[in-house]
Amino acid sequence: MLICDLNCDMGEGMPNDAALMPFISSANIACGYHAGDEDTMKKTVALCLEYGVAIGAHPSYADRENFGRKEMPVDADEVYVLIEEQLAALQKITKEFRTTITHVKPHGTLYSAAAKDKNIAAAIASAVREFDEDLELFGLSGSYSISEAKALGLKTRNEVFADRTYQDDGSLTPRSLPNALIEDENKVVQQVLQMIEKGTVTTVSGKEVPIEVETICIHGDGRNAVALAKRLSSVLRR
Repeated sequence: MLICDLNCDMGEGMPNDAALMPFISSANIACGYHAGDEDTMKKTVALCLEYGVAIGAHPSYADRENFGRKEMPVDADEVYVLIEEQLAALQKITKEFRTTITHVKPHGTLYSAAAKDKNIAAAIASAVREFDEDLELFGLSGSYSISEAKALGLKTRNEVFADRTYQDDGSLTPRSLPNALIEDENKVVQQVLQMIEKGTVTTVSGKEVPIEVETICIHGDGRNAVALAKRLSSVLRR
């Protein structure tokens, strides 16, 4: 039986977190550095427990002004500390709720940096392993994020994106470029099914490249996010 995880970034100040919860299986919770605070973390953890959704940390560069989407001059040692601090912030909340963090998924530009920079990827993986070696690390399918974590013995999940377009090298199209996001719901579903059934994705140039799917990300800030989550959840279950 094919099993696939549907994850969504949460606790980022969007109004539809509660509406999305019934349709996802993993939540990546902002830890205060690009969005969120102690109160939103508590509310999101409570929602996860209510709906049986796995609780993950969503650490970022310390960049609330740009929502964690600006490149930052941060070296590997500083990245290690950033991850450690944000995991501790969320763990403080999960302990209050007598539950645990299950996974870690970096956010925004930090996520992109880890995908292509071996040193950044290794720093993130090291910080996660030292914090809790049982945590899973989500990373871009086939990237340094996955290979460096595996090299350290961490459990990983190759992540793909339902509503993002891809380049020929398997990277995501930068948000600064046109057509980075797929807004047509039917095209999103078509891309997800291709990824799962064929193990490939069609890039912006029309090339079909291999991809490994262990968790699928949907974005909660889209115009039709809840409707899309509901449809994808139905498609995956079927």
